[in-house]
Amino acid sequence: MESRFGRGFITNIMLVSKHIGLPPERAWSGLSDHLVEIQIPDQFRGTEVEELLTMLRQKANWHQNGIMDDEDLDSLEKTLKKLVIAIDRELGIADPAIGKFD
Repeated sequence: MESRFGRGFITNIMLVSKHIGLPPERAWSGLSDHLVEIQIPDQFRGTEVEELLTMLRQKANWHQNGIMDDEDLDSLEKTLKKLVIAIDRELGIADPAIGKFD
């Protein structure tokens, strides 16, 4: 069966990041759709990566449009940054800093 919003792990992380780059009043529309069928690779199960993905899903699903759009989006973005750093660590990058312009 074809997926409407994708199942890939990195693919959906990229799609979520595109939403985060939009103004808060536009960012939330459809954002959580990309986390419905996302598949976590076996190598990340039981790790910080899985925990952060769960947090990301919860924040996306619990957001109520029009209520705290800015604050919730900022929190979601911080979780996404922690997630990609955790992915890099799991892939063997010792110091995967995101840089000073985070």
